[in-house]
Amino acid sequence: MAKSTHKIKTTRSQEKKLEQMSPFEIKNTLIDLANKHTDKSTHAMLNAGRGNPNWIATEPRQAFFTLGSFGVEECRRGMDYKEGLAGIPVKDGIAKRFRLFLADSKAPGTALLRELYEYAIKDHGFDPDIFVHEITEGIIGDQYPVPDRILSSCNAIVHDYLVQEMCENKPPKGKYELFATEGGTAAMCYIFDSLMQNFLVKRGDKIALFVPTFTPYIEIPELDRYHFKVVHIHASGKTGEGFHQWDYPDRELDKLKDPDIKVAFLVNPSNPPSYALSDRERKRIIQIVEKDNPGLMFITDDVYGTFVNGFRSLMAEIPHNTLGVYSFSKYFGCTGWRLGVIALHEKNIYDQKIKALPDNKKKALNKRYGSITLKPEKLKFIDRMVADSRSVALNHTAGLSLPQQMQMMLFAAFALFDKKNAYKQLTQKIVQKRYDMLFDGIGVKIKPNPNRAGYYAEIDLMIWARKEYGKEFTDYLRKNYEPVDILFRLAELCSIVLLNGGGFDGPEWSIRVSLANLDEDAYPAIGKAIKQLSEEYVEEWKANK
Repeated sequence: MAKSTHKIKTTRSQEKKLEQMSPFEIKNTLIDLANKHTDKSTHAMLNAGRGNPNWIATEPRQAFFTLGSFGVEECRRGMDYKEGLAGIPVKDGIAKRFRLFLADSKAPGTALLRELYEYAIKDHGFDPDIFVHEITEGIIGDQYPVPDRILSSCNAIVHDYLVQEMCENKPPKGKYELFATEGGTAAMCYIFDSLMQNFLVKRGDKIALFVPTFTPYIEIPELDRYHFKVVHIHASGKTGEGFHQWDYPDRELDKLKDPDIKVAFLVNPSNPPSYALSDRERKRIIQIVEKDNPGLMFITDDVYGTFVNGFRSLMAEIPHNTLGVYSFSKYFGCTGWRLGVIALHEKNIYDQKIKALPDNKKKALNKRYGSITLKPEKLKFIDRMVADSRSVALNHTAGLSLPQQMQMMLFAAFALFDKKNAYKQLTQKIVQKRYDMLFDGIGVKIKPNPNRAGYYAEIDLMIWARKEYGKEFTDYLRKNYEPVDILFRLAELCSIVLLNGGGFDGPEWSIRVSLANLDEDAYPAIGKAIKQLSEEYVEEWKANK
């Protein structure tokens, strides 16, 4: 048997064992291999395995630090010791002092703070002293979060941001109620937990999961506590030429008609294919919910929505059924801040379902939440999530830290005041250019698609193999290699770290490339390496024919 021109140390049996792990855990092994190769070569490691971007939004961060300077000045007004101890902000007259501070300040971010102040007072009718006092205490972080769900000022600005970015500025009637969380991942943990605690789902229930998807959404339902029966909604749509277009055919969406499916989980735009729902898909889902399964609870994670023009979330289309989850991490380059929010319409089926529970379950819930309210039966589901996030007993200390809420509010305000969408257009341009450069390196031209976010690319090697060389070659690959083999070759031979698409419940032989976290010149190099190593499989196959 002829051998490949390149050899790797990882054996097939090792690869098979590693395939059972989360792709984010396999990544650690790949990084070790890539680092060893880097030590022996002049190549720098190219890690396109994680989704944190290599850009940040500057102005809202500058505004954060400038607001912090004002906050410290305010604390020193009533008490200031040389030992480094000061007082806390005083409400009386604080708005006037803030305006004077902004008028005199030449610090970066001052203009955004001026706009925020005017917007809060004129557009939302906040009392000036109350608003400025809240954001000053917020930036200093000297109090517990009150309200615990989200501060009033932060709520107003973030609500407007979600209406703009998730609802295309065309929201349904009524308001969303918000719960600020430690990133989108914490939001999902709270949602899973509270659905169980409030008898909206039980262990062993049937749920729907749109796939491919973010790996934790695959793994959480399998935990013993949940042990859900998962119905997969596959993005199996293909073009006339047989290539993936990562949409959900009607036959897949129609699985949602099953009334035994209690909850549907969707990442939109998807991760890793990175495509938003089309008008057709949204209309089909709306039709199914309205006509066939009105009790279906939808959870939508829309973190990548800002990378698609005209994006419209299901929280705008079926608001009474949908819990929306949004994270600020990707768009603003703040994965380390852990900023997320849960949005639930004020009129929703979650509250209705709790009211319709049998008496024995209502009694159990009244006992659970009776320590925090005299009327636990009237407690809204979103407030139950807040309490559950602190095991109820610690509800009085619940809530996202105040400085985090201030940074969240400033990110939202920055986007709201960017009337020309200059920042949005730039972030979209960055990822789309990298997407094109990756496929140029591979030697493939991908047609434009208005629903493609382009934050990731998912490349199915088996589609390429079948199109170019036929069934004999694909059979050879399956017989002789594990689907993750190319990842180990890329890491050990080229110092490139990518993730396996199969770990996201995508096609087994697909690989995920993050287009956010490396400089643009890395992507043609990654594309060329994928092409080169793929061609080596072909050479070996031909030599063995």
